[in-house]
Amino acid sequence: MKLQFLGTSAGVPTKQRNVTGLALSESEGKGWYLIDCGEATQHQLLHTRLTLNTLHAIFITHVHGDHSYGLPGMLASAAMNGRKTPLKIIAPAAIQHWLTATILHTELYLPYELEFIDAASLPCVEFDQLTVTTTALSHRVPCYGYSFTETTVSTQLDTAKLQRDGIPRGPLWGQIKQGIDVEVAGSRVIAQHYLLPTSAPRKIVVAGDNDTPQLLTDTCRDTDMLVHEATYTQAVAEKVGSGPMHSYAAQIAGFAETIKLPHLVLTHFSSRYQENGPATVRDIYNEAKAAYHGQLFLARDFAEFELHKDGQLFELSNTVDK
Repeated sequence: MKLQFLGTSAGVPTKQRNVTGLALSESEGKGWYLIDCGEATQHQLLHTRLTLNTLHAIFITHVHGDHSYGLPGMLASAAMNGRKTPLKIIAPAAIQHWLTATILHTELYLPYELEFIDAASLPCVEFDQLTVTTTALSHRVPCYGYSFTETTVSTQLDTAKLQRDGIPRGPLWGQIKQGIDVEVAGSRVIAQHYLLPTSAPRKIVVAGDNDTPQLLTDTCRDTDMLVHEATYTQAVAEKVGSGPMHSYAAQIAGFAETIKLPHLVLTHFSSRYQENGPATVRDIYNEAKAAYHGQLFLARDFAEFELHKDGQLFELSNTVDK
């Protein structure tokens, strides 16, 4: 499973960071999923290997523009690029109302079907390689986190059980290894009963804006990595004092430490934090690192991460065509 950040700024873009967008790619094939679609997300995609024809679904965490204003243009571009297959959009109901009005009043023709699913009513949605569930978060508007768990994992034959049950070695074992049920002496043999997973299913949680990380406690059980906003450092968050809105670095890092989360990737940084200046993104990293002892990353636009089958997370070299 791979992640590539398309935008990592909060509220407004900066010269180095676009507003929020994140691509999650499946382990096999070219299928991928988009989580949030801030303005100019489709421009960011032009600098990646991702295509709109292999996009399986779009997940929108909430209605704020820095997470959704890129949707109409991207949907239009998908149409002009020849997309015909239906596209799922999992989002708060208001997103559907807004897009329906935009499509109507701009006379936008889409040669593919949009399948809307209201995030508020979604227990889970199944894809070929992933199961996705939602968690309600705390923000100024209804906001959600999405949990992606793989459904296909590598397996090996339980040879001891095969031998014990008298299933003859040879072609039958090969079929069972492929997950194919077979017949032995007139009885049906269920392949899954003789397959052992070689690793646990990988799980990634991507949260929207959220001022109460503890809402993710149950969701993050057995989670390999969490992607969460750290809009401010604590001192700035206390100075802003804008009510229920965002998490700060020490807050989300402390939560991750409490639940023993192995990997934490922070994103959605206020535009006041630059690469150089009186307030830098390094301030966010230092504050988080003081509270969290797992593997910590700060996201950058176009940064790629790969979660291996053994649950280890690696940042890949950044190869952006710009």
